[in-house]
Amino acid sequence: MWHLVCGDNAVAGVAHVIGPQAAEAGLRVLRDDLAVGPLGDVDTPPCAARVAFWHALWPEGVAPLPDFATELPADAQWLAGLALQARPVTVWHGDSASEQLLLARVASALEGSPVALIEVACGTGNSWVQSRQAVAMHAPQALLGLAKPRVVEAQRRASLAAQWRAAVADGGLIHRWQAGHFTAEDYQAIDAALLRHARAEPQPLARVMAEVMARCDGFFASDYLLFWRARELAASGQLVVDGEPGEHGYSGLQVRRSS
Repeated sequence: MWHLVCGDNAVAGVAHVIGPQAAEAGLRVLRDDLAVGPLGDVDTPPCAARVAFWHALWPEGVAPLPDFATELPADAQWLAGLALQARPVTVWHGDSASEQLLLARVASALEGSPVALIEVACGTGNSWVQSRQAVAMHAPQALLGLAKPRVVEAQRRASLAAQWRAAVADGGLIHRWQAGHFTAEDYQAIDAALLRHARAEPQPLARVMAEVMARCDGFFASDYLLFWRARELAASGQLVVDGEPGEHGYSGLQVRRSS
């Protein structure tokens, strides 16, 4: 059995549920945050546009720098081979748009294959900030009580695969998920939120980013995504970012609206 999770933070809880032997043999982490950035070539090695996106987003000087040019094509190749092997595939997911896109991506990879697709739903079914749950947000013991694997039947598999194909083709740069449906947008809404929470006087960039995160329905806006968008807004003259980068590349920075 393969067990797939979206991001390293989900590993401890899922490993606790399935046990060390199953984790060693079949727990695989897909680290790409599929909710953000272009998806057009994510399944087509060498995934040049996807790799370029992550290199642009990653803060300068923050180590270790992931080997995007190796890891993203390797994920694509591994997923392409899933339909040709015999192991059932279990996807653990919550209300994260990235987790939901991973489920849809796996359904697409297995389309037409007899390989069983199983899901373990750990969320609420919606991605409202007040109530949403990602797999990693559950303590390992709590996750044990939630773990109720169920087979993804043919009609749902086909629907999920179609959703993945649509997301890859729609040109969206951010994908939000609500009640089983994805919507695509560019960066304008996130940029507008950063500008709205910035003030004329300097304040910590981390505080502004936290305000945006706390109000971002539909997907989990990461600190690195928001830091990148703040840098882009500064480059276009809409924000002014000053200070010493500090931890994570942004903890010592101040931001204000451009006059």
